[in-house]
Amino acid sequence: MNCPDSLPLTPAFLSIGANVGNKLANIGRALRRLGVTEGIFVEALSKFYKTAPQNYTDQDWFVNAAIKINTAYSPEQLLEVLQAIEKEQDRDGKPFRFGPRKIDLDIIFYGQKVMSTATLVLPHPRMHERAFVLKPLCDIDKNLVHPVSGLTVGELFEQIKTDESQAVIALAKEETREIFY
Repeated sequence: MNCPDSLPLTPAFLSIGANVGNKLANIGRALRRLGVTEGIFVEALSKFYKTAPQNYTDQDWFVNAAIKINTAYSPEQLLEVLQAIEKEQDRDGKPFRFGPRKIDLDIIFYGQKVMSTATLVLPHPRMHERAFVLKPLCDIDKNLVHPVSGLTVGELFEQIKTDESQAVIALAKEETREIFY
């Protein structure tokens, strides 16, 4: 995909996660790929968290983080880029919805855009229910406002009951060192 020549950049927030294979190495590969993609500029990265699986719980725990980027891509083009990165790492993809995966990249916010198509809903339709999305977003900007609810991500995180089913456990820096090598 060609990056648009004009560069009006839009801030976007992404969620990244993995629960198959070497989770940290998978995330590291995806982050490096994002970092070298024309038209995407990585601005911030949250801490990394070990998180309980949601919806389908009979699977390994995830490692999750959030990323702030600025991008020249439209939301649909950005989705295509993220899906290509997922496909590079996992040709077969996840076996079923909410199932285990080597890498998962989701657009949580694209500026303050609100949209719903057959392939993309913005902001992410379940982000307000997920501690594994909200806690990392809070690391980057807890005052980021959800364009529909008007609540900040910090306020949305405070509304979630963080019991065992929503466990979000920060990894120590030494545990995440391999991501950057």
